[in-house]
Amino acid sequence: MGKYFETDGFRGEANINLTVDHAFKVGRYIGYYYGRGHKAKVVIGKDTRLSSYMFEYALAAGLMASGADVYLLHVTTTPSVAYIARIDEFDCGIMITASHNPYQDNGIKLINGKGEKMSDDVTDMVEQYIDGLIPEVPYATGDKIGKTVDYASGRNRYIGYLISLATQSYKGIKVGLDCANGSTWMIAKSVFDALGAQTFVINNEPNGTNVNVNAGSTHIDVLQKFVKEKGLDIGFAFDGDADRCLAVDENGNLVDGDAIMYLYGAYLKKRDKLLTNTIVGTVMSNYGLGKALEKLDIDLMQTKVGDRFVYEAMRNGGHVLGGENSGHIIFSKYATTGDGMLTAIKVMQAMLEQKQPLSKLVEPLVFYPQVLKNVRVIDKDQALNNEKVQQAKKEAEEMLAGDGRILLRKSGTEPVIRVMAECSRQELCDKCVDHIVNALKAENLVK
Repeated sequence: MGKYFETDGFRGEANINLTVDHAFKVGRYIGYYYGRGHKAKVVIGKDTRLSSYMFEYALAAGLMASGADVYLLHVTTTPSVAYIARIDEFDCGIMITASHNPYQDNGIKLINGKGEKMSDDVTDMVEQYIDGLIPEVPYATGDKIGKTVDYASGRNRYIGYLISLATQSYKGIKVGLDCANGSTWMIAKSVFDALGAQTFVINNEPNGTNVNVNAGSTHIDVLQKFVKEKGLDIGFAFDGDADRCLAVDENGNLVDGDAIMYLYGAYLKKRDKLLTNTIVGTVMSNYGLGKALEKLDIDLMQTKVGDRFVYEAMRNGGHVLGGENSGHIIFSKYATTGDGMLTAIKVMQAMLEQKQPLSKLVEPLVFYPQVLKNVRVIDKDQALNNEKVQQAKKEAEEMLAGDGRILLRKSGTEPVIRVMAECSRQELCDKCVDHIVNALKAENLVK
């Protein structure tokens, strides 16, 4: 990870540690880098945060000043930017979002022309340019200056693509959608209505400051309650930029990313379509997922946390299904990144074609108790490498006596250390996590 660009782009609090000047410079260098030898074409999307409009114009100004033409998708999802960048042969795409973070934060995700997250060599050069470590890039002049193009048609084409992937009508199915007051607020209902579902939508009135507020995949209890109250057949919750999706079954129970991978992997296995017989998860995948897949003779490969690492493993190994328990699910036959809307469509496919409710599809999957605490710290590296904290981790592992695991890692997007314990007993998980959290507090590492 670089100085600014971490696992999920350049993220920070708007105009505090991610400023409009940063955005302008990112645009300047990207426009220059892709415009050597031809006129660059860059597509930009944004989520519903108040600051997204400011960053959109700053990026566009920087890009045009370097000679690039800028195509604006306006409010849209991260996976739609990746899709359009790929199929319409753009040099690259940019998504303005801080995903599941609060509205005060924002971020810049850089996507290459293949719809994949941009390589570290390019983001390293962008960082050097921001810090003045490489020479200034030339301004475009005269007819070389770039222009902006309203490209809402690109967003509509992505919606059409999603609809084309459904294998059955949703007629008669009552579906709940929690749009998190984010990027899906105009997309999700359109797709499910077009496919014939009875849609019941919540949190689809963004005002710039309510994205993810008691809504979406990070507050799944809201959708769980809604599904039960309305007697719905299924529910889907997205995050701010809709690269995540969590599901809720007809009883109001959570079906997380691990469970989605299990049910869809089992569905593919039955049809001999699970190429390589492998699902790619992360180190955060529940121990129970591996055990359940083992009974189906499916291998579970685990990577570092981050859909970028999941996708790289899938691409290198030719695997068709992977993701994270947080709801980033990648279907490599159809997309190059986690796509919440695509995930919802694929869950519907598995449910409708097998003529079973969602609860039945995940019934064989038994999760180990898992406790995760996110601790906001002053300095992530200092907290993670602290001697007393590492000693507490070792002591927690000794408490487990081989029955489970401890995971201590830093977030790639927030000033947070994630402390997780997983074992067969809930109370022991709690004890182990608290032991490490108390060490972080005792060392004055917590904000």
